[in-house]
Parts: sequence; structure tokens; C-alpha cells
Amino acid sequence: MIKSDIIIIGAGPCGLFSVFEAGLLKMRCHLIDSLPQPGGQCSEIYPKKPIYDIPGFPEILAGDLIKNLMKQIAPFNPGFTLGERVEIIKKQSDDSFFVVTNRGTEHSCRVIVIAAGLGCFEPRKPMVENLSFFEDKGVDYIIKDPFKFKGKKVVVSGGGDSALDWAIYLADGIASQVTLVHRRDSFRGHVESVEKIHKMSNSGKINLITNAEVQALKGADKLTSLTIKAEKNNFSIETDYWVPLFGLTPKLGPIANWGLNLNKNAIEVNTYDYSTNIEGIYAIGDINTYPGKLKLILSGFHESALMCQSAFKYIFPNGKKSFKYTTVLGGIEGF
Repeated sequence: MIKSDIIIIGAGPCGLFSVFEAGLLKMRCHLIDSLPQPGGQCSEIYPKKPIYDIPGFPEILAGDLIKNLMKQIAPFNPGFTLGERVEIIKKQSDDSFFVVTNRGTEHSCRVIVIAAGLGCFEPRKPMVENLSFFEDKGVDYIIKDPFKFKGKKVVVSGGGDSALDWAIYLADGIASQVTLVHRRDSFRGHVESVEKIHKMSNSGKINLITNAEVQALKGADKLTSLTIKAEKNNFSIETDYWVPLFGLTPKLGPIANWGLNLNKNAIEVNTYDYSTNIEGIYAIGDINTYPGKLKLILSGFHESALMCQSAFKYIFPNGKKSFKYTTVLGGIEGF
């Protein structure tokens, strides 16, 4: 039986930052994640993707953000159970929680923080014939290592931030040719990214095709070309890779069975402290929902800070917080 003050379900950026906030209040955390390493989507899906809205970092790669967070929480010695999914949560008579993973690992804690991002997720796949045949043979739904596409012809499909960001990144000296295909002439991504796409298109660094979509895949043992369905006519384009980035389909998995108030695929919380309808269970980051919710890492960090203050009061109702501004500590070691 592994015992801790707080179990954090999900070791993405919000879950990791919670260890720091809890550590300042001398609460010990244990993180459980179904992925084999910490970092969530930042490590598993886009470790080389640049992120632009982290305070103090005009630009930072997702993987580097996770490395920094791991360094930041190291003084607090959190525990990790990786490659396992939480299946069962039971509240005990003393108000503690009994938690069991799919591999039978048992945990005990006073507070549970659900920081599971999108929950269990899978990419949204386009309805294209023979798509499954070309998976890992030229069709990729996520980009883990962009240098896989070094010197290659790449077609990216999509109109959101992920598609725009990767098209820009790959066109900047990595791929030999980048084509961005979108079914409309307007995009859902950030204004700056859209402006950059049009600028790179005008300069010839990106081949931009709008009001069109991929209709067919061609190749013997691997992908060699795509058929593009456009407004006026269909045409073919040679490529080594097609990367359709149409977002992820979230699936709550076991979370749906824990008695939490759900709104679609998200957990409803009180914005005072991001508590759920079950006392002692909190939800932060993309997994929660409330009026005005912004699904940003930045917002999740804020939610984590308020949640930890409330968690301390729940665990130690008669305790006196020793929290101070970190600037007066002379460093975290020994705090």
C-alpha cells in the first residue's frame, strides 16, 4: 500500500506543477499516469512543439517545459506510478481514499487531484479509403520527432493551432516541402499563426491549399501521393508523409464511473477551489469545466495553486499554513 497526502491522477504539466504548490505547503504527492513517462501530451504527442504562452518563456518546446517542471519539483521527492491507469476510487469511513490501478497497485491518500487532461484520447481520423493500410507507412496522426521529416515532402491537413504550428515549424528548415491543406479558407488557430502561414505561403515556403481536402491515398508499400479534392477539380500531389491533425477524441474511461458530476466529457468544478461534488476530490486542467473555462496550461497552473490551498485546509483543518512567497525562502531546498 502506497500512502501519500495527495494522489494526482495525471502527470502532465498541471499535475506536475501541483507537486510544487503542494510541496510549499509540506504535502507529499504521488502521481499516477497511464503513460510510461511524465509529461502527458507534452511528452507523448508533441515534445518538440513550441509553446508561446508560458510566462517568462517567449518560446519553449513542450518537452523542455516538462524537463523544467521535473527539475522544479525534484526537491519535494514525489512518487510516481507510471504505465498504470486508476480504475477504482473508494472513500473510506475516515474520509481517506482507497485507490487501485488496473495492475492492482493499491494507494491510500487524503486528497485526490484529477489532472488527466483529455482523459483517454485518440486522434480523429479522416474518412479516407485505405487509411489504415498507410498508417506508419506515410500517415502519422501525431508528431513526436519532427526531424523524422528532415528533407521530406510533407502534407499537413487541418485548420487548428496544432496544424498551423507544425506546418510553420516543419517549413522552417526541416522538411524539403510543406503543404497545408484545409477544407475552408478561414482558420481556427491563433491570429499570429494564421498571419505567419499566409506570409510563408506568399514567400513560397509553404504551399497553402484551402477549400480542399484529401480524398485518396496512393502508393504500393508506402505513401507516395495524395489526391486532393478541390472546388473546381481534383489533382494529385507527391508526398512522403501525410499528417492529418484534426484534433483528439477524448474518452473519460474509468473516470466516468467515479460518481463525479460530468458535463459531456469534463468534470464540473467549483471555481473557488476547483473542488468536485465529492469532498476531497479536485479536478484541474483540461479535464474540468466551468463558465469561462480556457483550456490553457497557464490556466491549469492557476487552478493548481488555488486547489492546493484548499487541499491543505481539507487535510489539516486545524493546521497552520507555513506558506510564504518563494522569493523569501532563499531557494526551495530545505523549505
